[in-house]
Amino acid sequence: MKLTLHLKLLSDTTFGRGDGVSGLVDQEIEHDTKTGLPFIRGRTLKGLLVEECANILYAVPDADRVENTARQLFGIGGSGLHDAGLLHVGNAELQQNVVEAVQRDIDNNQLQPSDVLDMFTAIWRQTAINEETGTPDDGSLRSSRVLLRETELYAPLEVALSDNDPTKEDTLALLSACVAALRRGGIGRNRGRGRLKAQLEGVNMDRYLEQFELMARSSH
Repeated sequence: MKLTLHLKLLSDTTFGRGDGVSGLVDQEIEHDTKTGLPFIRGRTLKGLLVEECANILYAVPDADRVENTARQLFGIGGSGLHDAGLLHVGNAELQQNVVEAVQRDIDNNQLQPSDVLDMFTAIWRQTAINEETGTPDDGSLRSSRVLLRETELYAPLEVALSDNDPTKEDTLALLSACVAALRRGGIGRNRGRGRLKAQLEGVNMDRYLEQFELMARSSH
């Protein structure tokens, strides 16, 4: 079953790649170096969904039905390939027509990758403040690239279920709940940064959220 995870950034957000660019930025975002187009890695998104699933399991104690579905959907932590779970998450990219237009302009030498990156991002600079003096600490200036708010990205999801699988309803219900709960991402999300809205396209998400409420109640 193929679905789409649709993300809309509600604030400037850094989905970092773990390093910077000497002399330019300390924290760089994920982007295609050939086109400059930003993206979010599928494994990053799956990690965020797993995190939301863990929060849901904590909020719904003794929910064996939900827990069993979570294990089936996301797999078992530290397990081998055969227990990797039903869900595969691809990279989140800009709309396909945007990607194609940029690629065309790159091929025609009308745009450089650096131009494209600058179209969708900005660089934030900040310093650490000394709590005792209230002044900036020397040498604490840090810079990070951010994806601009209102940016929308789309990630392909594949759930290894057939239409007549008896676990389909519970699986899609839990996946919908995890997507609905995903409201922050990127660096600093635990400090109030990286606000976003996530939607699951390809199914009736509202119906499956209602299904999840019934599922959670029946687990007690």
